[in-house]
Amino acid sequence: MDLKRWPRRNDPESIRARQDALGLDGGVTGIDLSPFVNAQEMLTGAAVIPVSVVGPLEVELGAYELEEPFGRVTETARSRDQVYVPLAHTEGGLSASLYRGARAAAESGGFRTYVLGDRITRASCFVCRSTAEAVQLARFLDAHVAEMRRWLAEREEAWISSYAKLREVETHVVGPMCHVLWAFTTGDACGPNMMTRNAYALNMGFVMEQAPVKPERAILEANMGGDKKPSHRYFERGGHGKTVLAEATLTEDAVRRVLRTTVDDLLELSFAGTHGAVASGMQSVAFTPASAIAAIFAATGQDLGMVGTSSMAHGTGRRVEGGIHCALRLPGLEVGTVGGGTSFPYAHAWLELMGCAGAGKVYRFAQVVAAATLALEISASAAMATAGSENFFRAHHELGGKRR
Repeated sequence: MDLKRWPRRNDPESIRARQDALGLDGGVTGIDLSPFVNAQEMLTGAAVIPVSVVGPLEVELGAYELEEPFGRVTETARSRDQVYVPLAHTEGGLSASLYRGARAAAESGGFRTYVLGDRITRASCFVCRSTAEAVQLARFLDAHVAEMRRWLAEREEAWISSYAKLREVETHVVGPMCHVLWAFTTGDACGPNMMTRNAYALNMGFVMEQAPVKPERAILEANMGGDKKPSHRYFERGGHGKTVLAEATLTEDAVRRVLRTTVDDLLELSFAGTHGAVASGMQSVAFTPASAIAAIFAATGQDLGMVGTSSMAHGTGRRVEGGIHCALRLPGLEVGTVGGGTSFPYAHAWLELMGCAGAGKVYRFAQVVAAATLALEISASAAMATAGSENFFRAHHELGGKRR
């Protein structure tokens, strides 16, 4: 069999060669690809996803900044706003359902959102000759965090990022392995690339050169953190993205008239669903957060691989006077408003629509995502809470199935 070398560059000739070799037509190639030549390797075509705009979301947002030198998230003000949210997806019923949840919240006073934490973590590992050496290394790292911060800040290599600031170092020894969680903040960028570069610098330039023991092997990411996958550690503590809360107190009238169910039925669903989540070992206690998060991520140029961690969620429902209090905790929402796919024209335009484009906007964006996710949780839960879950069935039958 004659195997030809696959053209890998993104110049027009290589792109055309790939298209011709695959026999692709205008369905995937009939678009100007020039804005995307730096987005990925072996660019060949484009996938177009329809975008709906849902709103307005009535939301009370916090304004936040990082308190130096430890990077604590501090609230400086609160304000109310109306936000329209873009959703890129092909899931029938999703946009209508999110709108219904937003409307129920708006008629009940709106959403309130909070940012509790901000970290992005690279989970490295050093394999030593013995457990004793691994323990010695862990103690050395625990005692030299401030020195490592200074060392990193003073580096002059162009590839080391000044935006990725080391905040904490956590060690975990098992056998001859010393796992090290380097925790950074990365400004308005989601930051996986910049913190990976800085973690590599720490591993090879500081630990391997200055530690009192010489590890046999340094591994940049050894899976303790759970990068791009659900993780109990991140679910419990946060540490891989923004930790965000969203809440709304729905009136009984809004539940009955907009959501077409009752507070009692919602609480019964919460009882059954929470125990179902526990019984299955689910790394969440929520209904369908990934649908909203993935749709917003796709529209705004976020890293789609991060939907897994970002959609870990813990939802609660509690009866209060005159209605029901609904809340959602997203412990690891990985978002950015600069860098990566956010620089593409379509992504920037959708971020701009929400007032979330560019520097100084990442905490606002995280809160908008959380509010939209809670809106979908409220509506989808209400549909499932009806007798026999009839409304949920009808939404999928009438909206999800009408294109087939």
